[in-house]
Amino acid sequence: MIEIRMHGRGGQGTVVASKALGIAFFLEGHYIQSYPQYGVERRGAPVQAYLRVAEPGEQEFVRSQIYEPDQIIILDPTLLDQINVLEGLKPGGWVIINSPEPPEKINIPEIYNVATVDASSIAIKHRLGTKAQPIVNTAILGGYAGATKLVSIENIKEAIKQVVPIKPEENAKAAEEAYYAVKVRKASEVKV
Repeated sequence: MIEIRMHGRGGQGTVVASKALGIAFFLEGHYIQSYPQYGVERRGAPVQAYLRVAEPGEQEFVRSQIYEPDQIIILDPTLLDQINVLEGLKPGGWVIINSPEPPEKINIPEIYNVATVDASSIAIKHRLGTKAQPIVNTAILGGYAGATKLVSIENIKEAIKQVVPIKPEENAKAAEEAYYAVKVRKASEVKV
């Protein structure tokens, strides 16, 4: 089972990203469980969403928050300085970050795989949201697919078209652009 925790801010599409990624995994034959953490629901407030992905025949899903994720997706890089987004991340896990910086410049311990993609610029280019508040959720999913290779970009695009109510084609194009633009730093050898 893969457990994924997403961190973003209200208005960035974190919950929709979790649903779309879940559908993409479902289209590839996996069982999924996707849900948000509700709290202060206002634009700009930190938001979390969770996704569990299981192979057929794997154990039943636990119905709780994800405390020890295998992967973390960060839609807003300012959260790195405000909350402990890496809390509980397993050694060798993935951190996918919306950032124009290369992974080597992000202050993430070397025991984690790190991928960066400038989802904000891609969203602005495709007119998703505004220049001041781009909606980065679909671009970050393309970056996720490009970095981890766990789900195809074709299924990401199909899931986006099913879930995103506004500009589905533009959102799918943003995901595809991010798929090819993602930069990856692999974890150093993990000794546990």
